[in-house]
Parts: sequence; structure tokens; C-alpha cells
Amino acid sequence: MASHSTLFIYPQNLSSNFSSLFFYSPKFLTFQTKKLSSLSLSTPTTKPRRLSVSASHSLQALIFDCDGVILESEHLHRQAYNDAFAHFNVCCPPSSEPLNWDIDFYDVLQNLIGGGKPKMRWYFKEHGWPSSTIFETPPESDEERAKLIDTLQDWKTERYKEIIKSGTVEPRPGVLRLMDEAKAAGKMLAVCSAATKSSVVLCLGNLIGMERFGGLDCFLAGDDVKEKKPDPLIYLTAAKRLGVSEKDCLVVEDSVIGLQAATKAGMSCVITYTSSTADQDFTDSIAVYPDLSNVRLSDLELLLQNVVAAN
Repeated sequence: MASHSTLFIYPQNLSSNFSSLFFYSPKFLTFQTKKLSSLSLSTPTTKPRRLSVSASHSLQALIFDCDGVILESEHLHRQAYNDAFAHFNVCCPPSSEPLNWDIDFYDVLQNLIGGGKPKMRWYFKEHGWPSSTIFETPPESDEERAKLIDTLQDWKTERYKEIIKSGTVEPRPGVLRLMDEAKAAGKMLAVCSAATKSSVVLCLGNLIGMERFGGLDCFLAGDDVKEKKPDPLIYLTAAKRLGVSEKDCLVVEDSVIGLQAATKAGMSCVITYTSSTADQDFTDSIAVYPDLSNVRLSDLELLLQNVVAAN
């Protein structure tokens, strides 16, 4: 007989996202210090009704983001962008010096806009389209602007690959062990990244190894979907390819952009934050970790199986 828990719920407090409240609420399952004051049950004016709730969802697929989760890579991306701006002498008016994104600005930018091309397009729209060795004067047509961004992104991607190939980059703590635990337990494993496919393939091949990479049940990059995170399309596509319900997937992300993409797809999400995302609001996650070194598969399974009883 399937195990179940009995809850007493007052009708006026029963919201449409019932399953999220009682299966996945971060206010009960987070590993940060949280207060329960945000979950208030008012004094009932009607007789409570008895509901029997079964914990029917289980972890079937574990989905990792790449940048920030498998490797702490944002400083590497920033370096590659700045190298590209210097190489092509990209100068935004009125400056005559090549564009350089400093650490503080890039931390804000990367958590505001997902994907490399959208980052540059947003920046140039806000600060003015630049002159460069690609176009001596700032491009005015959509075609020229697209060519500028494509050229910069292609060069930046190749530079990023050189950095990854240097052998100085390692995966974040606990990632490889957790992947191996999931595969050994028969769970499906996927990677969904907003980065370009060529750079993600290179990262995975160098950091998790070709055997683990080849064993992935699904791999999606920014090139594979029309919309970037925080749009949920990449995670919805992954669930469809894996052939599982979104409710049976658990996403590992590092930023609020990724968290929004996962939750909009109807998936639960745990956060393993980086130095640049540590201060973000992860209220909608089900757990928050500094890294995965002390996280076991059984911990993640429990997060999806626990039912929170409230009277």
C-alpha cells in the first residue's frame, strides 16, 4: 500500500498551486536559514475538510546547467569577451578605448541577460553601437548589427575554448560524484545550457570526461532553442525528449535566471550559488547550497518525496 500523509486544509487557504506548496516549498526544505512567517494560515471560519495526499512524484531526471554549476566559469567568459573587444577594437561612443566589462558590471549583466549574443545586443542598445575593425563606423542596419554581434561571439567562443583547453579549469566540487550516483541509480541525466553548443561540448568533454558526456540522456545548448533562459523552453524541451513529467525532474542551477526558467517549466530547482550569485533571491528554489560537495542523490530524492503537513 502506498504511504500517504493526512493534511487538514481550510478551503480559503487552498491555492491552485497546491502541489507546489506541499511538495516543493522552499520555506520548509531550504538549507538556508528561512522564516515561516510568509506561510500564514488564517483562523478558519468554515469547517476544515480532510484531504489525503500521496507523495506520488519521484526523482526520475537530474538536469544540470553548465556555466556556474558544472564549472564556475563567469570570470572566464568575461575575460574572453574583453579579449574579443580588444582584438576588434570595439569602442562605444564617446570612448576611444576598447570596451572592457569590469567584474562588478559583469556580475550584474550576466544575471540580467542570459546568453552571449543577447548580452551584447542589450549593452549596445543601451550604451550605443560601437565602432570597430569590423565596421569603421557604428553599424546602423539590422543586418550589419547582426554581423557585428555574430563576429564578436564567434571570436569570443574560440577564445573561451582556448582557456578551457589550457587545463587550468576544474569542475565544481561534488558535481562528478553526483552525476555518477544518479547514473548508478538508474536516473536520467541531462545538461541544459544557454551557452553556444560548441563551447558547452568543449567544457563537458574537458571537465566531466567523454564517457560521462556520452552517457547523458539529453544535452541541449542555446543553439537548440529559440528562447533563452529565463524562458522555460529549454527545460520543457528536455522533459519532452527524456519522456518524463516536469514534476519528476530536478534542476541544478546557480542563478535566478536559471531558477526562473526551471520553475516556469514546472520543475523543482536546487541552487548551488557562486560568488557572483550568492546574494540573489532564491526563494522559489527547494534548496540552496554553496556547492555540491556534501549533497547526495538521496538528499535530492528526499526533497521531492517529502510532504509538508500543515494544520
